[in-house]
Amino acid sequence: MAFPIKFGTDGWRGQIADEYTFANVRRCAQGFADYLLAHYDRGEPVVVGYDKRFHSENFASAVAEVLAANGLRAFLTSGATPTPVIAYSIVNKGAVGGVNITASHNPATDNGLKVRNEFGGAIAPDGLKEIEALIPDDESKVKRLRLDDAI
Repeated sequence: MAFPIKFGTDGWRGQIADEYTFANVRRCAQGFADYLLAHYDRGEPVVVGYDKRFHSENFASAVAEVLAANGLRAFLTSGATPTPVIAYSIVNKGAVGGVNITASHNPATDNGLKVRNEFGGAIAPDGLKEIEALIPDDESKVKRLRLDDAI
């Protein structure tokens, strides 16, 4: 059985290489993709950004691979991006949501996956519960394209 992922405020975070792994990030991305597809159409844009924490750019790429494999159009930032810029980009691009790879003020040993709504803000608690319930219990249920193919 896979590590149980529980969302808190804005999403999920954990200790890098312990519970915060590529497999678990992909599982979260699949849950978010399924949530978005339950509320929006395929092909809708989603912004994916990240901060300067260890491997954040690679975790963000993993999210983009999953979103693209699910038929969503992922806009992956080209470098580390401040949280307010990601929120602004969601609105500016007319995206249905976004993902920010960051653990904000938490220890450097942690990283996180924050989900955003179409206004660049927090998703309501009932939406977070819905996303959490959609997270597959194992990575074999995650749709994924190689990043080069997703681009």
